Amino acid sequence: MTQDKSASERMEKIVSLCKRRGFIMQSSEIYGGLNGCWDYGPLGTELKRNLKDFWWRRMVRERDDIVGMDGSILMNRQVWVASGHEATFSDPMVDCRSCKSRLRADQLPEKDGKLQCPVCGSFDLTEARAFNLMFKTYVGATEDESAITYLRPETAQAIFVQFKNVLEVSRKKVPFGIAQIGKAFRNEINPRNFTFRSREFEQMELEYFCRPEDGVELLEYWLKERLKFYEDVGISSDLLHVHKIPPEERAHYSQGTYDIEFHFPFGVQELEGVAYRTDYDLSQHQKASGKSLEYFDEETGQHFVPHVVEPSAGVDRTVLALICAAFCEETITDQKGKAETRTVLKFHPRMAPIKCGIFPLLKNNERLVGQAREIVESLRPHMMVFYDESGAIGRRYRRQDEVGTPFGVTVDFDTIGENGPSNQGTVTIRERDSMKQVRVPIGELKSFLVDRIN
Repeated sequence: MTQDKSASERMEKIVSLCKRRGFIMQSSEIYGGLNGCWDYGPLGTELKRNLKDFWWRRMVRERDDIVGMDGSILMNRQVWVASGHEATFSDPMVDCRSCKSRLRADQLPEKDGKLQCPVCGSFDLTEARAFNLMFKTYVGATEDESAITYLRPETAQAIFVQFKNVLEVSRKKVPFGIAQIGKAFRNEINPRNFTFRSREFEQMELEYFCRPEDGVELLEYWLKERLKFYEDVGISSDLLHVHKIPPEERAHYSQGTYDIEFHFPFGVQELEGVAYRTDYDLSQHQKASGKSLEYFDEETGQHFVPHVVEPSAGVDRTVLALICAAFCEETITDQKGKAETRTVLKFHPRMAPIKCGIFPLLKNNERLVGQAREIVESLRPHMMVFYDESGAIGRRYRRQDEVGTPFGVTVDFDTIGENGPSNQGTVTIRERDSMKQVRVPIGELKSFLVDRIN
């Protein structure tokens, strides 16, 4: 089997698992779906929430120099004029004259030195033209030029235009940052690779404002911080790659940009950009609005427009990376010597959608079921748990392995004292990756789990 075929089959298994177990589903599926749009099911929603909450914890709650905001999706059209998005936020597009497909010109395969349509193989393509990626809409009851605005293609501009307000109410001094998590929209020509490139997506962005002389140093600092974050959510450094963007490929205002890339089954692709954007954004909005966005340094008496370093991560891409990194198929041997394939998502416990499965050994034993239900209620305020009494205990373990649950708690006859007093009041805890089991007193169960999932 070739590596490409193996990677393709791996990706197909991941997509199938995501739908089958309620992580990610095609939006509007009963109507044939909508290309580039996805819905998150119960488990996907929990995984996404865990990621966003941990990002917010690391970026805002554990630091004294960063505050949060939540900007609106719709903003005054002049925001996008000033930022340059209305004029330049575009991709090159071509049409295939044979199959009528519309394609991104910079992503076409070549054959014998000529660009080729990846759909039908034709070389009969139109000249490339600019295609603006912003979704246009109208505000109010009239649909004319004065009512035009756009669904935001990034969350950053809301931070820039609110810079002065946030600065005043937060009473911060540079260097300081403003963090935001929110939806963004891009009318991609070719959405592809599952959720990786979508038309509706979520971003986790930080704009970190600083003195001009500190920008280069802070770019390196934030690169290290962001790499540490991925390690802390369970993405191994072996799966990450840092690409330093050469000067000729950087945005004209950037004095340094890194892409943090992940080894997806479909190739090495960007997870996050860390960019030193200088004072471009604030200066553009200051010029266009006529309002001062300068910072006054009380210690030096200096007025200046702050520079900014921006770590910008995609929520959906990171969720996909977490699933791809966690997906594993193992051959194991059961107690009878029979080999079987175990599908397991090896999420870091803090990212796992369900932290603990609770299983009574038998569903028709009232004492076992009652004790298991009591454990569920005691743990539920502290973590996401799942109660399952259906099927053999081994099958229940496998179902939780497949969705990445790191711990399984079994209430058995030892728990209720039917095998003597030595293990009465204890439960079996099974660890997902090693499949090893230990007995823990019920009274210590919460602290045992909480210590391992945070």
